[in-house]
Amino acid sequence: MNSPVLSLRGLERTYVTEAGKLTVLRGADLDVYPGEVVGLIGPSGSGKSSLLHAAGLLERPDAGIVAVDGKDCSKLSERQRTKVRLSTVGFVYQFHHLLPEFSAAENVEMPQMIAGKGRGEARERAVALLSQLGLSARVDHQPGQMSGGEQQRVAIARALANSPKLLLADEPTGNLDPATSAATFQALYDLARGQGVAALIATHNMELARYMDRVFALRDGHLEPQTF
Repeated sequence: MNSPVLSLRGLERTYVTEAGKLTVLRGADLDVYPGEVVGLIGPSGSGKSSLLHAAGLLERPDAGIVAVDGKDCSKLSERQRTKVRLSTVGFVYQFHHLLPEFSAAENVEMPQMIAGKGRGEARERAVALLSQLGLSARVDHQPGQMSGGEQQRVAIARALANSPKLLLADEPTGNLDPATSAATFQALYDLARGQGVAALIATHNMELARYMDRVFALRDGHLEPQTF
């Protein structure tokens, strides 16, 4: 069996609020394998975003191990963690956060050029990804000229631009109507599977969760496998 791209062991996270301490992760464990799309469900405030931020090396948990592509990242410096993020992890959020003054292709080219690719190579990769997501006619359109679903597909292409091994998505269809949500999720699912990416997707949409390979509910700080 393949080794997991993401391995979480014993994650703990507590926040200090005006109302006192709030613990959202209490020893959470999870493995996500290449080409696998795993769902993460739970009510608002249950810790889904905290888990994704820890998995993506954006935040440090209070305790536990985060291993990405076989590397224990728990004790890495911030500079080392940033390097792992840039080379190995892609992010998709509920709101696309595209740069409005740039075209769809330019938004997808940018992270590649930051990573050191030349403009021509970045453009070729951007056009290929956008075409795979059904956006070949929108390559040179700015975000304001596209629908919400199209903009989110550009965000998915951007997240996959540097060929990450791990894709983390936080409510990627939460801002879309049901039909657009289903089509956008299917595009994300097909592309992630096709490229062998390990994907962890937080969602409130139970209909979409049913189509994922495995689903876990975050309850009282623990991950519980779900069956439908």
